[in-house]
Amino acid sequence: MPASSRFYTSATCSLASASSRSPPHRRHASVMGQSPSAPPARSRSRRRSSSHPGLGLDLGFLLGRKPRPGDERLDLANWMRCFLSQRLPPPSAEAEADAEGKAAGSCEEHEVGGEEANHLVVMVNGLYGSSEDWKFAAEQFVKRLPGKVFVHRSQSNHSKLTYDGVDLMGERLAEEVRQVVQRRRNLRKISFVAHSLGGLVTRYAIGKLYEPAMNETSSLDTDKLSDEQKTPSAGKIAGLEPINFIASATPHLGSRWNKQLPFLFGVPLLERTAAGAAHFIVGRTGKHLFLTDRDDGKPPLLVRMVEDCDDGKFMSALRSFKRRVAYANVTYDHIVGWRTSSIRRQHELPKLKLSANDEKYPHVINVDKGNSEDRQQEESVEASLADSLEERMIRGLTQVSWERVDVCFHKSWLRYNAHNNIQVRIHPVNSDGEDVIYHMIDNFLV
Repeated sequence: MPASSRFYTSATCSLASASSRSPPHRRHASVMGQSPSAPPARSRSRRRSSSHPGLGLDLGFLLGRKPRPGDERLDLANWMRCFLSQRLPPPSAEAEADAEGKAAGSCEEHEVGGEEANHLVVMVNGLYGSSEDWKFAAEQFVKRLPGKVFVHRSQSNHSKLTYDGVDLMGERLAEEVRQVVQRRRNLRKISFVAHSLGGLVTRYAIGKLYEPAMNETSSLDTDKLSDEQKTPSAGKIAGLEPINFIASATPHLGSRWNKQLPFLFGVPLLERTAAGAAHFIVGRTGKHLFLTDRDDGKPPLLVRMVEDCDDGKFMSALRSFKRRVAYANVTYDHIVGWRTSSIRRQHELPKLKLSANDEKYPHVINVDKGNSEDRQQEESVEASLADSLEERMIRGLTQVSWERVDVCFHKSWLRYNAHNNIQVRIHPVNSDGEDVIYHMIDNFLV
């Protein structure tokens, strides 16, 4: 179901009635993020969760969180009144995405770096995450690259907002980046560092932010240009020069196939059940991850994102970066499999010793700066046709070169939390992944 056509349930009418009793100027201030008692992003997340096309699982509820003071309660009389009255059309999902992105992009609370830095680094969290997940990494980037980078931790997609689907989250992120660039006029370069689902959201966002090279002129003026001027140059992302695209533990190929979601242990029945039930737990995001979305008869979104199409210039955007890096957990990551996070076929996964090649980075066990597509062409036709959608995504993404960094927390005391270790989501709990962050920084193109 397209994001723009989702309905608000009748139960939300009581919330609308309650809000309508408040003075107009108070409502306007809340929408514009001026209310001191209710941060804009959180108020929107509560409103959007009621319209979610699924159970919209609240992880806070599962942890026994008590209702907060001021939470809206269902009023039966208002509910019946709204049920019997004519339903009002819901606000546009795209309009809400713009509002979320603008609010997040105008906030400076989660930014670090000197005013003189002209290289913007945008850090993007994963499923049910927040900007706090990148706090340690952001501080290390600025500490180790002083005066060179300005880090913005994305805030537009957090907690249950990450259930809204890759496309809507990507729209929010794109608008957030536009706001940051507009606010800081001295920026000249841009890089992205994303974790898990955030890598897919970033790939969608850059497809929306991509701007073709300025010297692409009409055919009428081509004869007047020199040979040097006729040579196309790389495009821009939000008007800035794209440098690094870094994704760690990102399910680039989705979570649909064998062992792509490792905690299901490769059991076919469990994997089929998960594919059919994921949207009940994480909404439209679940459909996108398991490639079960068929909006308007189109191919799944992740398949469309390996080419330039009407939805966005996804591959042109990826190609515009000077380097693309995929950090992947070889084992102990129960959320994202090695194959999907490293963009490889099963037979392309290297046989590795679970020990470091460099003592400086004890958990980095392999660095591959080539494309597996270039090395291995001998797969059988039968294997290629078995998972045609997965093969299509691999072929699409490997049109550009990728650096693959294989990570293993085999000797870590918290090895089974590898998915969070690779990001150092909580410091010092996930501190074993510090060397992975240092590896990112030491190889970062400034």
